[in-house]
Amino acid sequence: QARRGAGTFVKERPRLRRMTRAWYREHRGGSPFRAEMEAQGLHSRRDWQSETVQAPVAIRERLGLDEPDDGLPDVMRTVYVFYAEHEPKMLSTSWEPYALTKGTPIAFPEDGPYADFGVVERMHVIGVEISHASEIGSARPASVDEARLLQLPVGALALAIERTYYEDARAVETADILIPV
Repeated sequence: QARRGAGTFVKERPRLRRMTRAWYREHRGGSPFRAEMEAQGLHSRRDWQSETVQAPVAIRERLGLDEPDDGLPDVMRTVYVFYAEHEPKMLSTSWEPYALTKGTPIAFPEDGPYADFGVVERMHVIGVEISHASEIGSARPASVDEARLLQLPVGALALAIERTYYEDARAVETADILIPV
């Protein structure tokens, strides 16, 4: 990049990092993201915020939820920012049907004895066996909020993944995942 009167600046090429997108792993007792980063010798962490909300129409459709008739929250939404070596590497917004997890030790994904476990392992705790997952990938510009969280320029291109976990035909979790390219 050249700036008049200031000179020419060369940005270091980012080091490529493997971001494995495996929906199922053997039961390991922890986060698949953390395990992948550790396998690459990287320190990782994540920030999150969970709350019960009413699902947006698109999420309601992905989870096969009926239209709410009482105005009460019907999903647990958790927003994650995943970091490797203190740099944000991935965003994920997850929705789980609250009727499925309410009153169980996994109701709040990052609290309790199963905090830091992946979805497959957490659901197993309450007798829900994930049989398969669906992922739809696309590329799109990051929104203003997403760019801020990922420390990217507004409009930077990102890989968008719409993932849904199923127990047979029943959707038990869906997530929107965003990874900078």
